[in-house]
Amino acid sequence: MTSLSADEHMTTLSADGQMLAREARRLHRTGSLGASGWTAVGVLVAVAAMAILAPVLAPQDPNAVDLSAAYEGSGAAHLLGADASGRDLLSRLIWGSQTALLGPFLVVAASTLIGVIVALAAVWFGGWFDQASVRVIDAVFAFPGLLLAILATALFGAGLGAAVAALAIAYIPYIARIVRSAALRERNLPYVAALRVQGVHGLWISLKHILPNVAGLIVANATLAFGFALMDLAGLSFIGLGVQPPTADWGAMVGSGMAGVLQGHPQEALYASALIVATVAAVNVLGDRLTERSEARA
Repeated sequence: MTSLSADEHMTTLSADGQMLAREARRLHRTGSLGASGWTAVGVLVAVAAMAILAPVLAPQDPNAVDLSAAYEGSGAAHLLGADASGRDLLSRLIWGSQTALLGPFLVVAASTLIGVIVALAAVWFGGWFDQASVRVIDAVFAFPGLLLAILATALFGAGLGAAVAALAIAYIPYIARIVRSAALRERNLPYVAALRVQGVHGLWISLKHILPNVAGLIVANATLAFGFALMDLAGLSFIGLGVQPPTADWGAMVGSGMAGVLQGHPQEALYASALIVATVAAVNVLGDRLTERSEARA
């Protein structure tokens, strides 16, 4: 047997070391969200806890009007100050987290459920059904989500319900396109053909095998969609088409706080904007980390 020279031995060790390093990096990517990812998780957990525990955490009634305390600064009575009607800003920010998170959650839940069903059905049945589904998805995709939501509120009245329904419809193509692409790749793999030869029903294959294999991608894109939905709903509330007063909502607080900005009292708009930015940034960072994990595992 031929022995390796010292140089060849070192080259082999170097190649093995590089391969092990690449594998370690891959395992690190797939096994951990990283510092930024876990920081984003912490921010989202804190915001969710604030929404759930709002009745306990809010020091005052968020809708209690006290005109004598209008634009009052931070103090013992109002830790973050008061708005133009003398309502406690801290309490309104805490209660506002409920509508700020509930709306995007409903949008993402509805659009993801429908989008996944449409995508899996299109991939499995194929043919004319797939082509028809793609055409419908492209048609809906042509309508901007905000424009569709504004049209819905014009027809059915301003409020969270109409805005959520319209945005859920507008977000379906985003989810369906991505899931269809990933599911189509899975359907063409040998294990699906083997299951079909064994007589396994297509519905069972889709739910038991294809769906779990694309679940990571679905969760990652749903997370990113949550951030977009939060911004869209906040924008609708800002222009008065979303959550209606006196209900506390971050987007509505930014809109109502603009008058205070002009009068030298930016607290309401500033605090609400900061919470929106922090939450959306955390959602986007988490979505990016989940996408990286999903791609690394593919």
